[in-house]
Amino acid sequence: MTIHAIAAHKPSGSRRLALNFMAAAALTMSLPNAIAQTPAPLPLRVGVLYNTPISDVGWNFQHHGGILEMEKAFPGKVKVEFVENVAEGPDAERVIRDLAKNGSQVIFTPSFGYMDPTLRVAADYPKVVFANGTGYKQAANVSSYSAKFYEARYLTGVLAGHMSKTGIAGYVAAFPIPEVLQGINAFAMGMRSVSPKAEVRVVWVNSWFDPSAEKQATTSLLNLKADVISNHTNSPAAVVEAEAKGKYSFGYQSDMRKLAPKGHLSAVVHNWGPYYTEVVRDVLAGKWKSSNTLGSYAQGYIHIAPINPVVPKDVQDKVYKLESELKSGKIAPFNGPVLDNEGKTKVAAGKTMPDADIASMNYYVAGVVGKVPQ
Repeated sequence: MTIHAIAAHKPSGSRRLALNFMAAAALTMSLPNAIAQTPAPLPLRVGVLYNTPISDVGWNFQHHGGILEMEKAFPGKVKVEFVENVAEGPDAERVIRDLAKNGSQVIFTPSFGYMDPTLRVAADYPKVVFANGTGYKQAANVSSYSAKFYEARYLTGVLAGHMSKTGIAGYVAAFPIPEVLQGINAFAMGMRSVSPKAEVRVVWVNSWFDPSAEKQATTSLLNLKADVISNHTNSPAAVVEAEAKGKYSFGYQSDMRKLAPKGHLSAVVHNWGPYYTEVVRDVLAGKWKSSNTLGSYAQGYIHIAPINPVVPKDVQDKVYKLESELKSGKIAPFNGPVLDNEGKTKVAAGKTMPDADIASMNYYVAGVVGKVPQ
């Protein structure tokens, strides 16, 4: 049985952007081998918190779908309690602590801004297993997990390069952290592989979930002659507004074509079920160990939604061929040459950017207009 607990909090305003993040992003803290493990008593109590309402599309919708997939994999063996709309910061720490105090044996915190609160609570509950989504710190009883979302972003950029008539794409973004910059840059790399003079213009809304600000940002980008819109926020506002204005868009986190049947070209779709299932399987078996998971396209953590039939068949075929090559490792979004938008070489021709460099990305590549906010 699933228990649904609703927290009456405002949506998250921001993730805490520590100055040392860029340098530390690729580092794993020194860990003991593992916490003491024995097969868990049943039912295993699993706690989850979300930084916005779950809704029917988007980041938390996809994570919750993964939790439900996990629950289905262990009928009668798992009891889930989830709390939605928990602001990052002090509220998050209080809710995580309540879950641990009330008996949760595994706690998932799928947001970067939950990272430090998770670690603080974990230090007080060493026998509870914690896993933080998109953070970079671990401890003996804390894992981190994320995925190479930028791999699918590259493919949507290729689509944008073929479908844009103005050569300008708009990008509605939340916060200038590596996870978001990776997507912007991979999208630009894909777009400019088709249209070398293409531009990507970015508007930062400084929130993961602010539909009004996201809508206004989209309008601003369309006024700057963008005719294709992408986004990295937790609401579908950008997709909906682009559809209303008769422009193309890409969904993010979920397939959003039902919200924009004419202009939604495809989407970067996340799949978290395999990760949540693996963690719970290991805990049930007494085999869990702290780790840092970075899921890939090839592992099924990300894929693109079906391409809108408005896209010419030869372009669709090209993108699906690139998708195959991405899965096989034949291509990668940040294969050299990679230049930043000031002309500095980041990756030489014939080289591939290491994961550690991608994890600490703090610049725009060539084709992205402006400077990264500090």
